[in-house]
Amino acid sequence: MGEEINMREIKKPAEVQKPHFVLVHGISGGAWCWYKVRCLMENSGYKVSCINLKGSGTDPSDANSIHSFDDYNKPLMDFMSSLTDNEKVILVGHSAGGLSITQASHKFGNKIRLAVYLAATMLKLGFCTDEDVKIRWRRNWHDCQLSP
Repeated sequence: MGEEINMREIKKPAEVQKPHFVLVHGISGGAWCWYKVRCLMENSGYKVSCINLKGSGTDPSDANSIHSFDDYNKPLMDFMSSLTDNEKVILVGHSAGGLSITQASHKFGNKIRLAVYLAATMLKLGFCTDEDVKIRWRRNWHDCQLSP
């Protein structure tokens, strides 16, 4: 008469962890330029970090203290160094930020899930960022000098 009811535990599907995005600005920008994008992404559940490269945005460094591309990129390299070995990020570089994420990709390839070049400078295979910056500077700016 009575039916046997077999109760099984209903398991929730495992939550997929959304990726961590690292947004890198271009020349004359700063982390501030990602404000609206960051808000939209965080409201959608993504982890987002916006980096101020040396002398940019709220970074207090004097522009005269930046003598190389390595100096300029130090905040991004320090951030990438601080990630655990099993943490992988998606790097997004805008404009000249493409050079910065390329350098990070060379040094921290094991910590990068994907690199996105958003209207950004993308290097040819085999170029090193310092060399490329010098070549592009000479080609595009010729004998121009920038001063504060």
